[in-house]
This record gives sequence, structure tokens and C-alpha cells, in this order.
Amino acid sequence: MFESGGRPRDVDEVRVAISALASLEGGSDTERIDLISALESLKAAASAAQARLAVEFAESQEAAQAAAGVPARERGRGVAAQIALARRESPHRGSRHLGFARAMVHEMPETMAHLTAGRVSEWRATILCRETAVLSIDHRRDVDRQLGTDLPSMGDAQVARAARGLAAGLDPESVVRRASKAADERCVSLRPAPDTMTYLTGLLPVAQGVATYAALDRHATELIAAGDGRGRGQIMADTLVERVTGQATAPAVPIEVNLVMSVESMVGAEDQPGEILGHGPIASESARLLLGAAGESGAPIWLRRLLTSMDGTRLIGLESRRRLFPEALKRFLVLRDKACRTPWCDAPIRHADHVVSAGRDGPTSAANGQGLCAACNQAKEAGGWSAQVLADGLTCAGRDGRHRVRLRTPTGHTYDSTAPPLLEARRASPDFSWVEHALEVTLAAA
Repeated sequence: MFESGGRPRDVDEVRVAISALASLEGGSDTERIDLISALESLKAAASAAQARLAVEFAESQEAAQAAAGVPARERGRGVAAQIALARRESPHRGSRHLGFARAMVHEMPETMAHLTAGRVSEWRATILCRETAVLSIDHRRDVDRQLGTDLPSMGDAQVARAARGLAAGLDPESVVRRASKAADERCVSLRPAPDTMTYLTGLLPVAQGVATYAALDRHATELIAAGDGRGRGQIMADTLVERVTGQATAPAVPIEVNLVMSVESMVGAEDQPGEILGHGPIASESARLLLGAAGESGAPIWLRRLLTSMDGTRLIGLESRRRLFPEALKRFLVLRDKACRTPWCDAPIRHADHVVSAGRDGPTSAANGQGLCAACNQAKEAGGWSAQVLADGLTCAGRDGRHRVRLRTPTGHTYDSTAPPLLEARRASPDFSWVEHALEVTLAAA
């Protein structure tokens, strides 16, 4: 049933099996536990099948690209992105899955056998794959063989410890290489947190991380001893902002925050939530407090009027005669799309992309523009990919009248992407009248 080959019968049988799960139920608690266990094994076996199919797909695509004369350095471009779309996840995770699949199929037969039989989970197999990534193929197979018998009975932490220990014994230099590689991946990230807060996270080498924390803690101790009424955590957070931005006080930092809200909400006539680019919805009262705090700190407030629909779901387009998107139009695309428009990606927008390429006479306009991350833009440029605009976002046609794009992959599969509503709270509004109804409020220091 699950053999590869692309036969429609196999796909239909899998879909029938999925449908059957909707009515699955046990007659007793014992049977329910048995079913839960069996379904866990089914998930693992399905992961093994996905891994095999992913490797077969990648090898087939690369062979086809080679036959078409694609240079060796460019072969495989867009393959992981297609796998990611099929798995309904981001291109980054699709690339990781393809790497995992190659390791399972070609380098770790014992683990693959356990996964196929449903004896270990995909995550546990991923841990083993991750912890042996710096080893040679022969050493990796040795670790796989040594852990093969005990793997089904080991926990996640046990697998990680055992794999690291065996790796260090087989190839001590791999520990150094792994540490060096980890240091190369140091970065800072930002993600939303509840209650109009954000998580600013730094992934640092251990010595630098400890030193940074110790310096903030020491400064907090000094201020508390001097009578500062703030808590230790508050002082450390404020000091971090002040030292990174160079400002005298944390509230007066030279940042730019794109806040979109209706005129009525801004003046307090209604309480519809606003939207902060890169964060998400924000309560109208919180938005007004944010504006007030900016004014009190001395940071100037810039107002820029945007044309939107009354329901707060769409921005009216801009257009340019240039081949490259001008800055104002790039800003428009970022505000409209909020994150990379490739389905399930959610990465920050890095490129303003022509849906229909400029080389095919695609106009430089909001209707033919979309925000993409760098990886998705590069994948889209591979052979066999195409895209078209289904709804321009300037009329009421299409779902909710919002901008909509259809992406077609080299295998002929299509995936639709709809721009999110400008204001999430107005997602379901039925009114599509056009008015000047929203303000982008940008907080920035001179």
C-alpha cells in the first residue's frame, strides 16, 4: 500500500485511511490505550515513509536537473522547498527534514528500521541524527549500530547523551568541530510575547553569554544598593536596552515601530485592536499607552496615512514604473504581507518580489508584488516554478478581497497564499467599502 511509485491508488488508500481515523474509537479504556499506542507507532511509520519518499523525490529531481544541463552547484535548488510545501511547513524545516531523510535512508539503517516499525518516534530519530551530524558516515553507522538494540527503550535525553558520548569516543575532534560550528550559528532573534511584550533572544557561546548576564546582574546589584526601586529583572532589561541602543533611558530608544490602527481607535472612540508589524494584534488601550509613552519620552511621532478598506483587511495598492521596487512600495508590501508569503513559511520579509517576473513583463506594482524571505525567493527562481496573481487586493473579487497568489511547483502542485488582514480583529467583517481608514504610526527618533 505504501510503496513508492506515485500510483494514484496508493494516494487514495492513504486518504481513505486518514478519513477512517475520524471515526476511530475504543470500546473500553484498555482498548483506548492500545489505540493510542498503535497510533503513535503509525505516526512513526508514516515518518519513515515520508523520509523514503523525500529521498526518492530529491534524487529524481536532481537527476532531472542534471539531464537538463543544470550546473552541479545549482542542482537541488527548490527541492527542499517543494517538500516543505507538501509537509505544510517552512522551507527551513523542509530542508532539515530532507537532511534527516537522507541520513535515515543512507547512513542509519538500524534507526530507520525502528522508525519504519513504529518503535521510535521521528523526534527521537532526529535527536540521534542531530547529535551525530559531525561524524563521518562510517562512524555514524557505528553509533547507529551500537544504539540499535536499546534505542526503542531510551528517552530523548538518554539518546542525546549516549550519542554524544559515542561520538566523542569515536572521533574526539568532532566535539571541537561541533563547538566551532555552533559558535558560527550565534545570532539574535525576536518573537512576540503576550501582553505587548517581546522575547529578544541571543544565542551566544557560553563564555560570552555568562559574561553578558554577569555584567547586567552586577549593574543591577549596584543600582539596588543605591536605592533604585525597580526589580532586578527590570533593571537588567532596561540596562540591556540602554547599552545596546546607546540611549540614556530605555523608553527613549531610536526605534521604529509600525503601528496600524483605525482613527476611531487611536482617539478612543472605539476599542478595535491595532496591529504592530512583526508582533501582531495589540489592544487599542495598549496602543494608546504606547503612543503616550513615546510622547513622554520625547521621541517624535510620525503619522502616515494609508488607504485601506473599511473592514481593515486590505491596503490599497501603489505602483511604480521602475523594474526594482522603490522603498515606499517595499514598505507597503511589508505592511500588507507581514511575513514571507510562501505558505507556512512565516520568515521575516527580506525581498520585494515580482509575482510575475519583470522578465516576463510583470509590472512593478502592489498587485504584482509580494514579500518573500531570501530562501523562498531563491527557490522560486529555480526551473519549473511559476506564480500568478489570483486577486489583486484592490477590488472585492476573491476571498475577502485580499491579495492572493497561486504558486505552482515543478511537479504541477499548486499552493494558494492570501495576504493576512491588515487588522486581525476585522478579519470576518463583511463590509468592503473603500475609505481612508487606517493610520500607520511610526515611532522613531530624529
